[in-house]
Amino acid sequence: MHEPPFKSVRPVVNLAKPMKLSPALKSIFLPLLSVAALASIATSGWTAEKKQEPAKPTAVNTENLKDLSHLSDEELKKVLTPEQYKICKQCGTEPPFRNAYWNNHEAGIYVDVISGEPLFSSTHKFDSGTGWPSFWQPLNKESIVEKDDRTYGMVRTEVRSKKADAHLGHVFDDGPKPTGLRYCINSSSLRFIPKEKLQESGLGQYLALFEGQDADKTAKK
Repeated sequence: MHEPPFKSVRPVVNLAKPMKLSPALKSIFLPLLSVAALASIATSGWTAEKKQEPAKPTAVNTENLKDLSHLSDEELKKVLTPEQYKICKQCGTEPPFRNAYWNNHEAGIYVDVISGEPLFSSTHKFDSGTGWPSFWQPLNKESIVEKDDRTYGMVRTEVRSKKADAHLGHVFDDGPKPTGLRYCINSSSLRFIPKEKLQESGLGQYLALFEGQDADKTAKK
């Protein structure tokens, strides 16, 4: 048997001993490492905050338009999101500019998130600059109830839905013409139905509200 031309050589790995730092070097490097670690944490936190997306509108689902006003509060707690339950049943307030409909410019109807009852229309919506959906009138005055609200040391007028007795928001007298009113409403108490979905959602009677808008858009083109 012939010897192989080359013999295999097992690699030799030299494991270096960890370097010991003198007290003088430690006083220089350790503060630098601490600053770098803090900078890394701050940067990662800023990036996570920057990537946060604003709240998105509730997806349109005709099944969600069922009247749930007959359910008890405990039953509603299982059906609604925690935010919706807090707003509607515990008179909560969502943060401005970080809610679903404050900047929604689509044509359509806003219904009660619990009963599905039509409450407001995009034709009466305006930009109040407050960060909440604002309307200068409701679709039907009979669908809402207004109550005195003296919480937090203020005198305000609370707006609730009549059928579901859900807290919606408040009404103020600093709105635009013709009513001079501003119905400041929480997005979480509403569900938006686009104009294109009104017919299939059983709200076809409100399509007439948008006929003039369609004509205006056609004329501008």
